[in-house]
Amino acid sequence: MAWLRLGQDSAQHTGLTLALLVLALMSGCATRAPLPATAPRTAPSPPAGIVSDGPLPNPPPDLAKVPDAEPRVEAIRSGGPNKPYEVLGERYQPITDDAPYMDRGLASWYGRKFHGRPTSSGEVYNMYAMTAAHATLPIPSYARVRNPANGREVIVRINDRGPFHKGRIIDLSYTAALKLDLLRGVAPVEVRRITYAEIRAGLWPKSGLQPANEPPPVFVPEPPPGAPQRETTATGGAGAGAGTGYWLQ
Repeated sequence: MAWLRLGQDSAQHTGLTLALLVLALMSGCATRAPLPATAPRTAPSPPAGIVSDGPLPNPPPDLAKVPDAEPRVEAIRSGGPNKPYEVLGERYQPITDDAPYMDRGLASWYGRKFHGRPTSSGEVYNMYAMTAAHATLPIPSYARVRNPANGREVIVRINDRGPFHKGRIIDLSYTAALKLDLLRGVAPVEVRRITYAEIRAGLWPKSGLQPANEPPPVFVPEPPPGAPQRETTATGGAGAGAGTGYWLQ
């Protein structure tokens, strides 16, 4: 009978072990595991290559003493940046002759985001040169820009296209904006083209800009048939690029 008692003891031992396992499992199910701590949410990083515009660190000294662009007779390029084009659903017809031009509206400026990149003319943009972007003035051409708030004037060379914002009529280089005291943001200006006839006659040193409360003697040429009218009411907005192979503001 010894083998019977041994079998009974073994069975009792196995049963006790199973009972302990069941109790352990039941105890584990009754106790909830602590939840892991939630990691703080972080804003996604901006995509690589996105650079905000503005001045470069440590700009050259005495930029206010940089001389204005000196007008000279340059051949208006045929085609290229002087061809009709469309940006953001609006068509533009660049001037291709020596017609006078005068307009009033808002001026902005562009800096490090485009510094060193090709302009619509193919020339490299230099934010420290006396240049500007205009939607329809010939490339190249020259214009006098006046800040009516302080009477300051500069002469710039048009070598780029833009700005493409309602109400803005010219995009100045950093230095041109600095000389006009416009670096704080968008501000009203008066723009007058210096024609080649005036350059040949030596008349360009004279301002020729009328006081702000008088109507300009020459109106902006009408856009081609079917093209939407340009608006001259000021609104803000982000920059817009368009065109193949050119940087436009």
